[in-house]
Amino acid sequence: MTTTEAEAPVLLDREGPVATITLNRPHRKNAMNADSWSGLYDHLRTIALDDSVRAVILTGAGGAFCAGADISGVPGGHPLTRVRNISRTADALYNLAKPVIAKVEGAAVGAGWNMALCCDFVVASSDAKFSEIFAKRGLTIDFGGSFLLPRLAGLQQAKRLAYLADFVTPEEARELGLVTWVKEPTELHDFVDDLAARLAKMPPISIAQSKDLLQAGILQSFREVLDNEARAQAINYATADAPAAFKAFANRTEVDFTGEWGIK
Repeated sequence: MTTTEAEAPVLLDREGPVATITLNRPHRKNAMNADSWSGLYDHLRTIALDDSVRAVILTGAGGAFCAGADISGVPGGHPLTRVRNISRTADALYNLAKPVIAKVEGAAVGAGWNMALCCDFVVASSDAKFSEIFAKRGLTIDFGGSFLLPRLAGLQQAKRLAYLADFVTPEEARELGLVTWVKEPTELHDFVDDLAARLAKMPPISIAQSKDLLQAGILQSFREVLDNEARAQAINYATADAPAAFKAFANRTEVDFTGEWGIK
């Protein structure tokens, strides 16, 4: 990585099947500006088209996750254009057809917290802190918060977090269903690396479809869910992974999931 690349507002690194996206404005606690939103979106689109990436870690540089949108200075462009740039990034993250882990150290505030909630799992350091800070800035929640919070924490708790904008601890966030695991700072990195490695070994087509089924199912009728599950299973049978798993089960051996199409 060149010096110029290392100074980019969002970094993308690869180690085998695991991609790590790092928000890289530590002097602003990784608060997001226009270049950050665009950079994150571009990296997500790159990962979405790369079948060799099987798991993703989203984190921040310098001991903070993300302090939300950077409201220092005078923003350029039309407000609607700016918000659409943010919204397309949220959509790309939430709907990425690969498992994503938010590794949270320090502050996850405003859009930064909702960015973490767009991920499949949130692993927080015990010294992290969370807030839906918007109301204290005279703003309303964004980056999908009005969708995510009621579904994860329930409507009343979502209102409490949005109206009062209080900071909550990682343990309280976990109790509300907004954090998956809380780890000591010395344990955080190894835990996330091990989790990403486990996810990267899972059948990618199966995981991508389960992710879509779970996220779409909360908006659908039971009949629609059953129909979608049936279509997904038909696709699984057409990959190489399901037959390989059945054979491994019968032979009591391990299976190497590839995600390849099984019909020749």
